[in-house]
Amino acid sequence: MGRDKLFSYEIIAECPHTGARAGKFYTTHGVIEMPCFMPVGTQATVKAMAPFELEALGARIILGNAYHLYLRPGVDVIEKAGGLHAFMGWDRAILTDSGGFQVFSLASLRRVSDEGVEFQSHLDGSKHFLTPALVMAIEEAIGSDIAMCFDECTTYPITEEGAKEATLRTIKWAGLCKKAHSRRDQALFGIVQGSVFLSLREYCCHALVDMDFPGYAIGGLAVGEPKALMHEVLELLNKFLPKTKPRYLMGVGHPLDMVEGIARGVDMFDCVLPTRNARNGSVLTSMGKLNVRKKELKEDFSPLDPNCSCYVCRNFSRAYIRHLHKAGEILASRLCTWHNLHFMLDLARKARRAIIDGTFPDLLEHCREVFGDEAD
Repeated sequence: MGRDKLFSYEIIAECPHTGARAGKFYTTHGVIEMPCFMPVGTQATVKAMAPFELEALGARIILGNAYHLYLRPGVDVIEKAGGLHAFMGWDRAILTDSGGFQVFSLASLRRVSDEGVEFQSHLDGSKHFLTPALVMAIEEAIGSDIAMCFDECTTYPITEEGAKEATLRTIKWAGLCKKAHSRRDQALFGIVQGSVFLSLREYCCHALVDMDFPGYAIGGLAVGEPKALMHEVLELLNKFLPKTKPRYLMGVGHPLDMVEGIARGVDMFDCVLPTRNARNGSVLTSMGKLNVRKKELKEDFSPLDPNCSCYVCRNFSRAYIRHLHKAGEILASRLCTWHNLHFMLDLARKARRAIIDGTFPDLLEHCREVFGDEAD
């Protein structure tokens, strides 16, 4: 790939009725077709899945988390292994979250200042001080294809004054991250914050766009706010974020939320729900969610989803997977995780095809009908 293509975003098609677009993003470890869902591999592994299985599912990019990897196994270990790709045996793209969300979720264990965040490790109580420059050094050493700026995440609800303070700090840190970042084979994304306050979101968006990042993330949503407010924020940012750069909605991975995000111009999504729910026996189907632990499935020899073509649905029955869960077998988590990741990756592919074919509004309406009553 030529240097002129690296980290460029190419629009393939746009939906004339919504803000949805299909595109390609060029990274050091391959081209990512968008919209896309990114399986979460927080600790250098997607839970219950081997890398070759993720490849079989068609995943082109997965996530790692700089905060967790910094604490364990340590950046020095990953560097000595030749970077995160070599360490975990994954030769496709990786995005690393800066760990901002994890640090700020520690609440009683951290202290925030304009210089950075002092916090206690959730593993052993040891004290650490993360600055934007240190986070950049960590992410560069890890060697991900896409690195996220260090930002200040906020809870919901929050006062406008509190959201403003966090937004201004996020903008300041973005500038420091950009100044400290030096890897030419790694794209640095800015993160738009501002909670549900549209004026703050617009201000943060313009400030980050002026810094000219290769891509932009939208943070601080799907944290308990009403869906209507999330949609308002996405519609606003669809107007102001550059059309020629990818947009990433952080931590969103319910099927309807993803498709609603796509309808509002978002390209990239990630969430732990498909894998976490799978381990608890909850699977996604074309008819909605299914709990495989239900006793009604004891003699149900149909697949998890009769409309699904994944390995699990081709080979195993609801009755068998229910039996595995009831028996506490590890294979239950693996099969349900395989199916849920297939569902989300395939839904993103279907959205892309629908945008290209001009049928995206039909897919959006179908998802609203199937998943609209769910509260996730």
